[in-house]
Amino acid sequence: MDAGIVSYGAYVPRYRITPAEIGRVWGVDGEGMGQGLNVHRKSVPAPDEDTITISTEALRTALIRGAIDPQQIGALYVGSESHPYAVKPSATVVSQAVGATPNLTAADFEFACKAGTAAIQTCLGLVGAQMIRYGVAIGTDTSQGAPGDALEYSASAGGAAFVIGRENVIARVHRTVSYTTDTPDFWRREGQRYPSHGGRFTGEPAYFKHVTECANRMFEAVGSAPKDYAHVVFHQPNGKFPQRVGKQLGFTEAQMRYGLVTPYIGNTYSGAALIGLANVLDHAKPGERILMVGYGSGAGSDAFDLEATDAVATFDRSYGRPIQEYLDGGVEIPYAMYAKFRGKINMGDG
Repeated sequence: MDAGIVSYGAYVPRYRITPAEIGRVWGVDGEGMGQGLNVHRKSVPAPDEDTITISTEALRTALIRGAIDPQQIGALYVGSESHPYAVKPSATVVSQAVGATPNLTAADFEFACKAGTAAIQTCLGLVGAQMIRYGVAIGTDTSQGAPGDALEYSASAGGAAFVIGRENVIARVHRTVSYTTDTPDFWRREGQRYPSHGGRFTGEPAYFKHVTECANRMFEAVGSAPKDYAHVVFHQPNGKFPQRVGKQLGFTEAQMRYGLVTPYIGNTYSGAALIGLANVLDHAKPGERILMVGYGSGAGSDAFDLEATDAVATFDRSYGRPIQEYLDGGVEIPYAMYAKFRGKINMGDG
């Protein structure tokens, strides 16, 4: 492909809550739950933060880092399963906020946790066809789990924005491959407050099957093997699944090191794999090959074979925070404040 990542940025809210604190409220071993999921703590958005504000912060970082004129953006897509409005696009608000309007196409993407990777694929097509100069793909979420549900221990908030173009590429995309089926492992009907999931069904027939099938199809398509990649990034609904699937495919802990971010900030859903990729790019050296395999319930996986270019060595990251600061930082809050921030106390209409 004559296209790739030109710039990137990410944003994760500052507040954190631990599984132990969640479990304390519900009278269960939250610390044990966290260890089982390999999630030490998760991010919590403040009352004035949503997927639009997260997207805007991440994209502003990307535009400043890449010295990109917002008026040169020809397409902007926001992938999320927690858009603030049921009817009104997030993408138009983000476009206006960064000064990209009005000469662009914009839309919201939905495919559970892989909406962001689907947006990248669309931008690659438009840029590769030379229909636009720059395309922006954002993956972000502020998802919730029902009080006391297993999802509550991992569902968090955060996002990443990637600018796709042909000039000054820091990570070239050699190939993208997808694997999609109708596997109903996770869903939320219109009007439902919290999502439902198939429990253990979300593992073997859903996440593991799709990620491994997609990765193996990529190996076959480009003639590669796990040993050919310096870094690998998987979608991470928790910290345990990506480690397990990586070992199944033949990757080492060293290859998975920078791509695994969920243990420190929780599952940011559409932002999970993309924040992992951003952390990899924070550390990647020229010539290093990267494999990213996203996953979205419902179900499907998108895989990308990338290679860091010489430009990654001189890429200006002085604006914005490195991903490691988000992983190490944060302010822990009690469950009461978390419940208030996330609207878990429903006062009704009275």
